Amino acid sequence: MKKAKKIFLSMLTPVLALSLAACSGTKETGGTGGAESGIQEMTIKISHVVAENTPKQQGALKMKEYIESESDGKIKVQIYPNSQLFGDKDEYQNLIANNVQFILPDMAKLVGSDPGFNIPSMPFLFESDEAANAFWDGEKGQEIFKRLEKDGVRGITNWPNGPKHITNNIKEIKGPDDLDGMKIRTQGGKLQEEIYKTLGAGSTSIPFGELYTALQQGTVDGQENTFSNIESKKFDETQKYMTITGHNRVEYALLTNTKFWDSMNDETREIVEKGIEEGTKVARQSAADLNNKSLEKLKERGEMKITELSEEDIAAFKQKLAPVYKAWTEEIGADIIKDAESK
Repeated sequence: MKKAKKIFLSMLTPVLALSLAACSGTKETGGTGGAESGIQEMTIKISHVVAENTPKQQGALKMKEYIESESDGKIKVQIYPNSQLFGDKDEYQNLIANNVQFILPDMAKLVGSDPGFNIPSMPFLFESDEAANAFWDGEKGQEIFKRLEKDGVRGITNWPNGPKHITNNIKEIKGPDDLDGMKIRTQGGKLQEEIYKTLGAGSTSIPFGELYTALQQGTVDGQENTFSNIESKKFDETQKYMTITGHNRVEYALLTNTKFWDSMNDETREIVEKGIEEGTKVARQSAADLNNKSLEKLKERGEMKITELSEEDIAAFKQKLAPVYKAWTEEIGADIIKDAESK
């Protein structure tokens, strides 16, 4: 695993360079189409919807630190966490309007733009963070990102939150049949609905900020999330059981405005590219570290019974969900799924 990670990180720089070279965008202070020489003075806004103590924020801070330092302060980077600037419902349209230069939405929010963004929801597709990162940095992942260009948006890469696991307040989940009759909160989307319908459970989409109360009041029996989200939001105060499934993932897409990108000259763009590369490394490592620490905290608190599935248990889930996997392979594209499976 460590060897694979080192190989992946060594590939990150050229991948990002190739990806970003295709981007375009208008700086706030007025674009010149990259004609002028020297580092251009501009202000870059980065907006995201989660808190400061998250991998997203750590990655954004590294971007800010690098870009401002290497540009000798000519480029200012303003970060707006916690939906301070824009929220889930309006950040994409404001990126298109160039009211913000970078956003980091959950890929589940992008499935309406292209079915390829259902990849993180595909059951048991990726076995590790490294495999998921390699896909999004590779040819097929970049192909999906490029489909956003019709909106004037360019996808750059993924900042992972990590694999999701299931918690509930009814009973221990050891196999697919144990979910029968439960109602589970998901991020939303038809693929998520089909997964739980196939498992005999109902599903509903509830805003993340309202989820603790929904669990507490019994509006839903359970939910699926990363270790860091489960621990930081103290869902173990409302849930008796957690099963470590890793059945699908939470992935964030780093998106920019194409006109903004085109407004930068080569010298300016090189600094921003390198800042993105440094931010991506920090965000990815922070996500892995935070999930590991969060699992240990959940174990220490001891509020939930934590169940780890055997290979046979996981195989039973895969068999049960095989029809969903097949149907959505056709929807997303067999060539894309084959590439993802190879990582």
